[in-house]
Parts: sequence; C-alpha cells; structure tokens
Amino acid sequence: MFQIIGVVVVFVMVFGGFMLAGGHFDVIIKAAPFELMMILGAAVGAFLIGNSFKTVLATLGGFGKILAGPKWKKSDYTDLLSLLFALTKTMKTKGVVAVEKHIETPAESEIFQQYPKILKDHFATDLICDTLRMMTMNLEDPHQVEEVIEKQIEKHHHEAHSTAHALQNMADALPALGIVAAVLGIIKTMGAISQPPEYLGKLIGSALVGTFLGVFLAYGFVGPFAARLGQVLDEEGAFYKIIKDVLVAHLHGNAAQVSVEIGRGQIPSANQPTFTQLEEALSEIKV
Repeated sequence: MFQIIGVVVVFVMVFGGFMLAGGHFDVIIKAAPFELMMILGAAVGAFLIGNSFKTVLATLGGFGKILAGPKWKKSDYTDLLSLLFALTKTMKTKGVVAVEKHIETPAESEIFQQYPKILKDHFATDLICDTLRMMTMNLEDPHQVEEVIEKQIEKHHHEAHSTAHALQNMADALPALGIVAAVLGIIKTMGAISQPPEYLGKLIGSALVGTFLGVFLAYGFVGPFAARLGQVLDEEGAFYKIIKDVLVAHLHGNAAQVSVEIGRGQIPSANQPTFTQLEEALSEIKV
C-alpha cells in the first residue's frame, strides 16, 4: 500500500513541480514513447543477458513481495515456536525414536500438520527436519550444529537476494541507458543542424527527455523497489534464524520451554509475541 502511495507522490511532485514552474508537457509527451522504448528495451535486454532464467522468474515474482510485504506475520512466529516446542519436548521426554516419524515424513506428521503454512515452506521444514535428524545421529555439539545451520541460512539468504541484486543492477544501468538515448537524440539533432533554432530546440529537448527518464526511473522507482525487496527478504530471513536459536538452545540442555523463550527473545519486535501470548499458545499443545 505504501509503495503505491510512494509512486503517486513521485509522479505528482516531479511533474507537478515541472508544471508549476511553467514547463510544457508537449515535448515530453511526444518524445517519451520512443525514449522509453530505447531505455526500457535496453534495460530489459541487459537484464535478460545478465541473469539466469530462474532469477528472471524470481524477480518478476518479487514484485508481489514488494507490495505484499514479508510473508511471515506475528501469528506465524508463534506457530513456529509452538512447532519447535512440540518437537523438542517430544525428543526430550520420549527420546529420538519418537521424533523420527515426524522428521522423516513431515507431511504426514500430526505435529507439522497443525502448522500448514510452515509445512508449505520447504526451506523451513527441511531446516528443522535436517537439524533434528543430525541430532538423532548423535551430532550433539551445539557449536558445530549452529555453524551448520548458519551456513544453510547464509546460502538461502544469498540465493534469495539474487532478485534484489538483479533489480539494483537494472537501476544502476538506467541513467547510462538514458544517456545513450540522449546521445542518439543529439545525433538526430546534428543531422538537422541547418534547420531554424526553434526546430533544433525541440530536437534537443526531446533528446534530453532520454536523460531525464533514465535518471527518473532509476532513482524514483527501480532503485527503491530493489531496496524494498531486499528489506522484505531480510525480514523473512529472520524467521529461519529463530529455528537456529531454539534448536541450539535445546542442544545446550535447556528445557523445551526455555529454548522457545530464548527464540522468542530474538524475534523482531514488530512480530514478537508477549510471554503471556506464547504461554497460552504452548498450553494448548498436547505432547
């Protein structure tokens, strides 16, 4: 919602200021379609050259994230802590054998099935199951497990951010592509150097529209979109770090209730449930 408001503000302030200053839109309107064809066409072409097919598709999907924001909400963090509580409590009270059926086939686990949104996220589910599986194989050094989880999260974070980097690279290229369009306009103007000043002035104005559009699109839209996508991906990445904190706390020998409380303390403030809210959620779990 704020992104839509921001787009409107950018348009109103830039073109409103231009109009109030006495500017005329006729040159911009006539030149814009051709300049945009050159600038955006070159930008899209360069985008396709510089990125894999997977990154291109993910970037297109990233615009949905820009508008919708992070997919993990406050209730999802409570659900994650509840899920981790149920699994670590089962492991601590009933042993590793009891938890194996849940981590080997999470889609059929009655514990995972209570949290379908988390189950649907393959990385979160795999991170939980793979880490618990290592614990059942007697890998119980908390420092070693923490290092393994951090590397997995870092890899996932790097791959997810390829979309934001791709958008930022496009934003960086747009001013230069605007100059390319402007230079072509100047070439056209020089070809008509014998024409009257009034005619040459319109040609030069049309050429400068290319420079304007390149800078305007880069810093008014594509760059901010890339920055916002990066913020959303960072906020989503915080969800997976809670998994690490809870499971490492469990390996340090803490009770399940203490482990999830340690994880609760690391949740971003905007999504952090209170101690009472978490207590109420955990009291409903039957283990």
